[in-house]
Amino acid sequence: MKKLSQYAKENNITYRTAWTHFHSGLIQGAYQLPTGTVVIPDSTSLENKQDHVVTYARVSSSENKDNLESQSKRLVDFCNAKRWTVKEEVKEIGSGVNSRRKKMLSILQQSNATKLVVEHKDRLTRFGFEYIKCACDLFGCEIIILNEANDDKERIIEDFVSIITSFCVKIYGHRRSKRKTEKLIKELSE
Repeated sequence: MKKLSQYAKENNITYRTAWTHFHSGLIQGAYQLPTGTVVIPDSTSLENKQDHVVTYARVSSSENKDNLESQSKRLVDFCNAKRWTVKEEVKEIGSGVNSRRKKMLSILQQSNATKLVVEHKDRLTRFGFEYIKCACDLFGCEIIILNEANDDKERIIEDFVSIITSFCVKIYGHRRSKRKTEKLIKELSE
């Protein structure tokens, strides 16, 4: 491990340039401690870390178990097409609003994944994606999202749907929330 100042000296650049490199994501594996210090792992430790690809599929209820299986299969097929060996296939049933999903927490706690592959961003979480991304960055895990929203309008609609879903679950309970959400989404689409 070395500090950002040491990285700057080794690469004959100013500290300011090294800081810019860090914020641009050009320094592989670099992260900032709560104290503000930027730390860079030794390149040898990064090179020795073998690929550990984890696929994560999630559905909200057991009614969608068939979708869970097909979602997981699509993720594995994607990894195979990229010639990545899947070490773990994680399948979970639980709300994307729930921050206590055991299998998702297990992936983060084990911190041995180098790639976390999901179909949509909301499969990881409805809210707080940046927190999960930050946690993954700390242990050198790249999150790969197969179907990302392409434009701002799509992202805003996705966020809006997430908010509606979350509040419908809280207000109407789990059973009726799906119908209420679908009705609201249909009205928004029209």
